[in-house]
Amino acid sequence: MTISHNHRRLFRRIGLIACIPVALLIAACETADTDGPASTPGDGVTSSPAETTNPDNSNATPKAAPDEPIPESVVPDIPPAKAPAKSKRHMVSAAHPLAAKVGRDILRKGGSAVDAAIAIQMMLTLVEPQSSGIGGGGFMISFHAKTGDIVTYDGRETAPASAHPYMFLDGTGKAKPYRDATVGGIPVGVPGLVHMLEQAHKKYGRLPWRSLFKPAIEQARKGFPVSERLNKMVARDFRLKTFHAAFDYFYTSSGTPKPVGTMLVNKPLADVLEAIAKQGSKALYTGPIAQDIVDTVNNAYRNPGRMKLSDLAKYKSIKREPVCLAYRVNFICGMGPPSSGGITLLQILGILQNFDMANMAPASSQAVHVIAEATRLAYADRNTFIADPAFIPVPIAGMLDPGYLKLRAQDIKQYESLEKPLPGMPGITTGKALQPDPAPHGVSTTHFSVIDQDGNAVAVTSSLQNPFGSRLMVRGFLLNSQLTDFSFIPNKDRAPLPNRAAPHKRPLSSMAPTLVFDGQGQVVMAVGSPGGSRIIGYVAKTLIATLDWKMDIQAAISLPNFTNRLRGTELERGSALSAIAPALKELGHNVRMRRMTSGLHGILRTKDGFTGGADPRREGVSLGD
Repeated sequence: MTISHNHRRLFRRIGLIACIPVALLIAACETADTDGPASTPGDGVTSSPAETTNPDNSNATPKAAPDEPIPESVVPDIPPAKAPAKSKRHMVSAAHPLAAKVGRDILRKGGSAVDAAIAIQMMLTLVEPQSSGIGGGGFMISFHAKTGDIVTYDGRETAPASAHPYMFLDGTGKAKPYRDATVGGIPVGVPGLVHMLEQAHKKYGRLPWRSLFKPAIEQARKGFPVSERLNKMVARDFRLKTFHAAFDYFYTSSGTPKPVGTMLVNKPLADVLEAIAKQGSKALYTGPIAQDIVDTVNNAYRNPGRMKLSDLAKYKSIKREPVCLAYRVNFICGMGPPSSGGITLLQILGILQNFDMANMAPASSQAVHVIAEATRLAYADRNTFIADPAFIPVPIAGMLDPGYLKLRAQDIKQYESLEKPLPGMPGITTGKALQPDPAPHGVSTTHFSVIDQDGNAVAVTSSLQNPFGSRLMVRGFLLNSQLTDFSFIPNKDRAPLPNRAAPHKRPLSSMAPTLVFDGQGQVVMAVGSPGGSRIIGYVAKTLIATLDWKMDIQAAISLPNFTNRLRGTELERGSALSAIAPALKELGHNVRMRRMTSGLHGILRTKDGFTGGADPRREGVSLGD
């Protein structure tokens, strides 16, 4: 889509995108009986039967009756965050200092935001191998100031032709244990990241494609120091060392993780990047590199797959329309299906549009209650209606209709938590009796944001799915395990799950790269995060903190995390949010303290230029000039 610099045309466009008049149909259907959702896809752990069938507040303290006093809102004592990075011309925020530096260097040379994104991702393949890389996939949203284009690119992995709905069942018809299914060849999807970046560069690149690979190639030959985070990730993963190529690269000969500071040299990866730099994406999808990918997948000692060269040769990333919605005075755009991130995030905000969030104290029990309730309603829809749009028509217009979201907001009560949020009826889909999807999702992902001196912006979230993906290494890069983002059980109550596996299908994702615009059509924010199905909650928190609570971008990112994925209201363990847990329990929330390692990286435009925020829970930085 194209965004105008005239705010009148901008908000006329908002009406076209977000205000499809289905509210009357919805109002008539809202009271219809429907089955409740199973638990929301998690972060690499399968649901227990209790979690799957019980409401997420089933173990909570009894709620206050409507005629009892409403519990007083508790305001936690949030420690101050460090100051955000500042710049006047351009800004990069990425998950590793070397990647952020490369992105800034590209901008200094006159490269576009897309150019910088490509260089950043190639460096991340090397220095953050546990999270993303050329063996995985991702999503990009970009804004191009000269034309006003808002473009999203779908570089999600696809299932090979051999995939089928029952591929993750054992011999007895039960789902395989998640942790066992994520390793080896079966979970590997056809990588999409390189093709996506090439497609974006052909349209919006400024510097030569080959030049964008040079920094990562040189660094791979020279080596980079093992960071504390990478060392801990290797030490924590007991499956990684069982794969020979990964063992040789990440471990010492005695089987211990290579120490912090060890220089990791990756000449095979340098050679692969050199080939892609010279030949384009075809170097990865055809020829000897593609053959090595197929051989590695099919000959894996655990869960051997059935990938063919034709699966790689036929891969195409897809340029898609963004999903957008007005929120307060801003216009927010994200990624549509097969990612659930954009729609679900916008549903949360569209529901919260009906509440005065600005007058609620940041991260107070009152604010977290309302946000958690909105998130539960959005996830109930997410788990029922969103999947690969090539296989399941997704009712996007209905799900983002302001009238529908206002009806959903009316279900939220100030004095109690919903006992069991049900999916709504946002519009006509397939006519099939689809069931909510309980599939698990992984957490090994990265996000980076770029705004260049011309006002062009890029937000990219990319992933291997599980830490170190499938643990299969080919010529110095790891292959993804994204097919485990499909539903392991393909049917429920004799009805199909929308995210069941199929040949050439793209699995559901929660990735939510996001751009925010002002009324004049100028991009004012770029943000996103890793974190599996918690990504949506992390990004929602950050947007509310900046747009409603007027926090700077670093403070918003550092704010303790909270969300509700229909598995209880999760609060960040070890944070100030422990102070609000009793008040939430009084309202009926099943509160769970969890380690919530987001990796938010964002940029916010100010009157003086840009500020950048990098998540203190990881090792990223923001750099600019």
